[in-house]
Amino acid sequence: QVQLVESGGGLVQPGGSLRLSCATSGFTLGHYAIGWFRQAPGKEREGVSCINFSDGTTYYTDSVKGRFTISRDNAKDTVYLQMNSLKPEDTAIYYCANSRGAGKRLCDDLNHLDMGSWGQGTQVTVSS
Repeated sequence: QVQLVESGGGLVQPGGSLRLSCATSGFTLGHYAIGWFRQAPGKEREGVSCINFSDGTTYYTDSVKGRFTISRDNAKDTVYLQMNSLKPEDTAIYYCANSRGAGKRLCDDLNHLDMGSWGQGTQVTVSS
């Protein structure tokens, strides 16, 4: 039974920081890719970041490069998204999901990557 549970969202002022967590279970995390996505009201879901444990690569969408960092705690089977210098445009529900398959270069086209299970999401609000 694959499960992903997000946590760490909240309300933060512009320029502030949050760290999101994606706790996983029911599969071997090291064989797949984990993606972070976000969706704001009235907008399409957007791939934000990705980490592929098959080839060690990471991906960030242009709007978050230099501000967000994705990482993994192997002992806890948890993936993190450290978000710094937050902007109001970052306001959204953030989801994590695992890729259906394993392999190299899975993060290269995150918005079209076939994802398996999704978490319930965690709300991030950036406002003064």
